Amino acid sequence: MGRAIAITSGKGGVGKSSVCINLGIVLAQMGYQVCLIDVDLGLKNLDVMLGLENRVIYDLRDVMEGVCPLNKAILKDKRENNLYLLPACKSVNIHYFKGSDLQLVVNELKQSFDFVLLDTPAGIESGFLYSIACADDVILVSNLDITSMQDADRVIGILMKEQMQSIRLIINRLNPHFIDKGISIRLEDALNWLGIELLGYVFDDESVIRSNNRGAPISLAKHTQVYDCFAAIAKRLNGENAALPKYREKRFLQKLFG
Repeated sequence: MGRAIAITSGKGGVGKSSVCINLGIVLAQMGYQVCLIDVDLGLKNLDVMLGLENRVIYDLRDVMEGVCPLNKAILKDKRENNLYLLPACKSVNIHYFKGSDLQLVVNELKQSFDFVLLDTPAGIESGFLYSIACADDVILVSNLDITSMQDADRVIGILMKEQMQSIRLIINRLNPHFIDKGISIRLEDALNWLGIELLGYVFDDESVIRSNNRGAPISLAKHTQVYDCFAAIAKRLNGENAALPKYREKRFLQKLFG
């Protein structure tokens, strides 16, 4: 039986979908069978970021409504043999979206996959609550700015009311220079504020956006410090005592050519 993990955030724009994809890729590279589910209804980001948008025929809605069996809607990644995607529907009326149907889909996937990663809607809308109800664990993604922290804190309160026991934090786009200049909150202060376990952090790197735009996520290349961040997160997710990487300044040629 696999684990269903909801990857969520308090607000949009913190890089939640990027974290979901890159963590999924690293877990797949480690030999785990991984299925990503795009539950961010109507936005449909994961297939584009994986370069699979032209291969989508059926989606999550089709499975839930019985239009097609689950195995026909799942897409296999082009580069990682252990990585699969169940894409989101292009449009759906949330009032007709049944959380119980999503639960059935997730439970079926857990029979075949080691990890089922749900890319949830940001905030506290119905799609978020449906996703949380299906999850064994929650990973909360935030940046080190005041608004992200406030929204993350609000979501933690909701998760606790929903009796979620396992909530861990990933700080995305961590920029040591911004912390030194007082632009961003210090990591220690963020952890004291939110009061949940730090699973890991991902350094700020413009190559992440460039890679996502090309449909070739950065973790496909194993020799970057962003990859090192996700590798440490994946190991810690599996109970290993992995040290988090230290920041390395990019050399001039690395900045020039990405």
